[in-house]
Amino acid sequence: MVQLRQMTKLCRIPTLIFIVVFTTVLQAKNEPAIVMMWPSDKPALKLSFEKFRQTGAYNGQNTFVSDVTVQNLTERQIPRASFTVYFMDKNKVRIGDGLLQVSDLEASQKAKIQFQFNSVGMPASVALSARKDMLGGKTIPMRIISVPAGAKLKVDGKESGITPVMVRLTVGAHQLDLTKEGYAPGGTPLEVTPDELPGGSITVELGGLSRDSVELRDGSVVLGDVISMSMTQVVVRLDGKDQRYDRNQVKRLVLVEREVTQQPPVMQAVPPHP
Repeated sequence: MVQLRQMTKLCRIPTLIFIVVFTTVLQAKNEPAIVMMWPSDKPALKLSFEKFRQTGAYNGQNTFVSDVTVQNLTERQIPRASFTVYFMDKNKVRIGDGLLQVSDLEASQKAKIQFQFNSVGMPASVALSARKDMLGGKTIPMRIISVPAGAKLKVDGKESGITPVMVRLTVGAHQLDLTKEGYAPGGTPLEVTPDELPGGSITVELGGLSRDSVELRDGSVVLGDVISMSMTQVVVRLDGKDQRYDRNQVKRLVLVEREVTQQPPVMQAVPPHP
């Protein structure tokens, strides 16, 4: 009987150890992600750090890998974002750091990055330090000039004033569009580099319209030659054909200046009488 009880106690020990190990593994698998918003007042990025997986150790330093999901919370592209990520233990002591970078993140887009860092222990919390050039935060003042002046400027589709005008452009690619009544629209792509010096300027020359512009009340614009206009209708020649519009359909007319050259009269010699 005594031997049987001792055997029973010995059999219970491995069972208890198995339960403890299983519970620890289960908690590791269900370890929640660390979610951080940057900046805290008006978040533009959401960063989700998944479970930290140790991949190696050397000379007291542990190497960890984590899958990080970065989400753009804004309505514009973020050309570049870079953070120094600090890792703390349970006592809020810094035990490691690493560099996290993401580029060309479209509006509302998510990007998953495999992030590797070194630490002297198991991280319990994370802190972020944004670099100066991140989020396109660095802006370069630039003067936009049009020839002729007085054109409406749009930068990346947004109204930005009347030329000449000073604008502040973030690092990355931009599109400039200019319009002026009586002139053909003009535009150009523009790439702003991080080492761009302030005080530069861009000049865009607008070409003259070669045809009359008829703006209709439905928002459409017709380019052609205005042949005639009366109290009831406007006649526009399009590709050799006359198109008639009711006067009430027309919102505005822009007529280009034309040079009228008069042909000299043709002189025909009269043969002398015999």
